[in-house]
Amino acid sequence: MSTSPGGVTIRPITGPEEIALFNRLPYTINHELDDDLADKRRWPEWMWVALRGDRLLARVAWWGRGDDTAPLLLDILDVDDGAEDLTEVAQALYETAAKQVLAPGAVPPEYGRFIPADWREDPDTYRAVRARMGVLESAGARLTVERLRLEWRPAAGLPTPDQRLAFRPALDTDELVALMTRALDGTLDAHSRTDLAQMSPHEAALKHYEQELATYSSPREWWRIGTLGENGDPVGFVIPARNAYHPVIAYLGVVPEHRGHGYVDGLLAEGTRTLAAEDVPRIRAATDLGNVPMAKAFARAGYVNFERAINMAWH
Repeated sequence: MSTSPGGVTIRPITGPEEIALFNRLPYTINHELDDDLADKRRWPEWMWVALRGDRLLARVAWWGRGDDTAPLLLDILDVDDGAEDLTEVAQALYETAAKQVLAPGAVPPEYGRFIPADWREDPDTYRAVRARMGVLESAGARLTVERLRLEWRPAAGLPTPDQRLAFRPALDTDELVALMTRALDGTLDAHSRTDLAQMSPHEAALKHYEQELATYSSPREWWRIGTLGENGDPVGFVIPARNAYHPVIAYLGVVPEHRGHGYVDGLLAEGTRTLAAEDVPRIRAATDLGNVPMAKAFARAGYVNFERAINMAWH
C-alpha cells in the first residue's frame, strides 16, 4: 500500500468482500468479477484501487485463465469522471500496481477495453476513452487495433447454408493447424500480422491453437472443416466454441486458393447453426475494424455490431 502527498491511497483489494467497492466505477464486465475471482481468473492482488478517503478515484485489474500464475491481459482501467483531472492518479495507480503484479523486466500483458460502438460520436465518451489510452501511452503502450464486437441472437434467424460445401470434424490437430497456417497467408488480422513479423506462419498458427483454441472446454466436434462436396478439398474451417462467458465464433479462415467465392458465408453459417442448435441466447464474435470483408460477412449472417474494443500493447 502507498499513500501519495495528495492523500490518495493505492492498494490491492482485500478479497471478494471488496468487489462492491471495486465496482463503484461502472463497466460492462462488472457483473463477471465475482465469478472471475471464484474461478481464479482473477486474484485480489491483481485488482488495485486508488482511494481518497472512501471515494474510489481509479481502479486497475488484470485477467488470466484459471490458476494462471501471471496475468494474460490488462482489461480494466477506470477513472472517476468527476470534475477534476485524475490522470496523474491513474498513472500512479498503474505504475504502482504493475510493479507488484508483473515480473521485473517482463513485457506487460496487452490491454483490452470494451467501448461503445459510437464512442467517437459522443464527446464525453471519446474524452474518457482517450484519457485511459493516454495513461497507458505514458507507460509505453501503443494502439494495436480497434475491433468490432458482434452478436447474433435467434431473432435474427439462421443464415442460409452454402449447398456447395460439406462439413466434417478435423481429422486431427495437425490438419487444423495446417489449415490455420495456410489461412494466415494474406491475413488482415492485426494480431496475426504482429505474430508473423516475429515467427513463421506455422509457429503463429500453433501459438494461436495452443493459447486459445486448445483451452476451450466445449466439444471439439463443434469445430468444422468445410470441403467442396463430400470428400472434396478443404476450403476453410470454423471454430464455434464456448468460452468462460459466452458461446463464440472463435476463429474462421478460408485458405488462399479458395478465396473470392463466398465460402466465408457458408463457414460462418455452419458455425452459427452449430451453436444455435445448443439453444444459446446469443453468439458473440469479433473482427478487426480494418477487416472489412469479414465484417460484411458477419453482417450478412445477422450479426450486429453492439460494441467495439481497443487493444494496446508494449513492444
